[in-house]
Amino acid sequence: MKQYMLLSTLLFSSTLLCTTACSDDSKSEYKLDYDVVTPYTNADTWTAYDAFNDKLLDKQTHIYKKNTDTADGANTKSTVGAIWTQAIYWDMAMNAYKRAVKDGNTDKQTYYQGLASEIFEGNKNHYVGFNWHDQNQENGWFIYDDIMWWTISNARAYELFHDDKYLTLADESFCRVWYGSYILKDRGSFDKQNGGMFWMWNNSNPSDNSDTGKMSCINFPTVIAAATLYNGIATSDTKHQSDDTAGFGGDANYPRWLSRNTYLDNAKQIYAWAVKNLYDGNTGNVADSRHGNGVDWGATVYNQGTFIGASCLLYKITGEKAYLDNAVMAANYTMNTMSAPLYILPYRDGEEQGIYTAIFAQYMAMLIYDCGQTQFLPWMQRNINYGWSFRDKRNLTGKNYIKGPDSTVSCYDASGIPALMLLFPTDK
Repeated sequence: MKQYMLLSTLLFSSTLLCTTACSDDSKSEYKLDYDVVTPYTNADTWTAYDAFNDKLLDKQTHIYKKNTDTADGANTKSTVGAIWTQAIYWDMAMNAYKRAVKDGNTDKQTYYQGLASEIFEGNKNHYVGFNWHDQNQENGWFIYDDIMWWTISNARAYELFHDDKYLTLADESFCRVWYGSYILKDRGSFDKQNGGMFWMWNNSNPSDNSDTGKMSCINFPTVIAAATLYNGIATSDTKHQSDDTAGFGGDANYPRWLSRNTYLDNAKQIYAWAVKNLYDGNTGNVADSRHGNGVDWGATVYNQGTFIGASCLLYKITGEKAYLDNAVMAANYTMNTMSAPLYILPYRDGEEQGIYTAIFAQYMAMLIYDCGQTQFLPWMQRNINYGWSFRDKRNLTGKNYIKGPDSTVSCYDASGIPALMLLFPTDK
């Protein structure tokens, strides 16, 4: 409680005397004021999201271009956003639809539902018809987590729109990751001997046990995917009352779907392994990865986010408070340690890393709204206020929320603030 009271004082009561420009002065002190920048409005949300789409959604292919300098008609790996991030952009379109429903705006509901469908079809056309067994390097699938991000988004689409095509894709992609490929014969991401999920397979010789890396970016998304499928599949769905035993091509080693209960069991199993091996329960730090006995404890915003999301989903399903406690601790670590001293979400210079906030936003919304942890809402709104205040004339933002974007803005960097705005309506 003292921690929250201190944060509240910092956010609301003091004045910003210094920005990053004076951080080299050891005598300088950062004092924060929530109202240093003009609060965003709900109308700003649509301005920001529409600008993101206008400048970065390809009007011909209906997938997201790598950056604002890319011409429409982009259809190569070098000119479009990374395969896994396209699923996150589809999530944003679905969030726009849900926001329009919540606002009671029927015109926007129709528009953004159409946009979500358009983005799905564009990605399906580009990414080999969602053939999860095609590992070509240009527009196929070659890392387990790339597939699992799409499993999550397809599971969400089914939960939202109740179209069986999304459930079929979510089922089949989850099974492809968990069990391996009936065509490629890779071992599957799940480690049957030691637990946890491997990050990749050997694309040259899939039968090799080629990699020991078990990253947070496959383990916690697997929990989210399994829990979302469990939530989305109706108890009356007779197909999902038991696991598929016929499998692809009649091979029971490669099932096409799992039962609701199996999905939940898998979610709990992977979460338990990952908490033990990829999470510091004393601090809330989520590790990047484990290779054998070695752990990389470098924390990133998206791994913190997927851990929070996995924890929230299992808390809501089971009611077990330990899950919620883990989520709160991870959120506190992200806010008080990773976002210090300005309580602004950190960023990294890697090309795809601007999208980390968009992922984090998805799961902080679960923690705040679904799990009642509203103490984190001012922090989210603070990040939006600062990021939006540094928008450029195109209404685009970058990944550094206390600095304006460059003239060329990537789809990754421009996504964070619109993603936050869609999920966190202003109370101003």
